[in-house]
Amino acid sequence: MNGPNPHPSCPLGKLQPQATDLEAVKREGWREQHILVVHLTDERLDFVERELIRQIGERLYGRRESRRG
Repeated sequence: MNGPNPHPSCPLGKLQPQATDLEAVKREGWREQHILVVHLTDERLDFVERELIRQIGERLYGRRESRRG
């Protein structure tokens, strides 16, 4: 018995979206358009870097809404 076919036989299979490498999109955005996308919880950042990013975000876009359950 064979596994699932990675290429659907239906002609509509070509229209299915492909997985996107988000890190590659962010890298391309930075290199080509000087747009930086950073998540505050990115483990590659230290405390000082996260705090700087948070302060810039709040200055440009306002404070984030608190999400308390």
